[in-house]
Amino acid sequence: MYDGIVQDLIDEFGRLPGIGPKSAQRITFHILQSPNFDVSHLAELLAVVREKVRFCEVCGNVSEQERCSICRDPRRNVSLICVVEDAKDVAAIERTREFRGLYHVLGGAISPIAGVGPDDLRITQLMQRLADGTVQEVILATNPNLEGEATATYLSRLLHSLEISVTRLASGLPVGGDLEYADEVTLGRAFEGRRSI
Repeated sequence: MYDGIVQDLIDEFGRLPGIGPKSAQRITFHILQSPNFDVSHLAELLAVVREKVRFCEVCGNVSEQERCSICRDPRRNVSLICVVEDAKDVAAIERTREFRGLYHVLGGAISPIAGVGPDDLRITQLMQRLADGTVQEVILATNPNLEGEATATYLSRLLHSLEISVTRLASGLPVGGDLEYADEVTLGRAFEGRRSI
């Protein structure tokens, strides 16, 4: 659509997840039309992130050090591990300020269609973390979709032999939602997860 490097930049932004062709075009033109936009600072940050950021050797969260800030925090409850698919999920849970345990990032979810099996995830590392008997509860916080459910089911069966409580995050109706718009699975889970008030 556009000539040369402008189209190349649009195409490059469009390769990022969650950014479609229109968003890629808007970002490109924002950079072109904003004289105060510091392109060199953005490029420098991208290079530094690539160079310095790695995954925590313990939990798999993103970190600039060998161990992330959560794993280094002595105030965290070491008897609780919340298993999530991605590091983004850690950030989402941390924003709630409800969980004070540790995390384990799997690095994805089981998806036979995408060719992702249990051996492609950080399940062996999870089992190693559970071996010393410190952990009393594992909370499975995988996404409530087909892949996340398959992963949670696989892990719950695997962890069943250990003397550890295995729980799953509740799922159900969103706050502000209407019952008439809820699908059957969500509504069914809301009934299963009901609690007394």
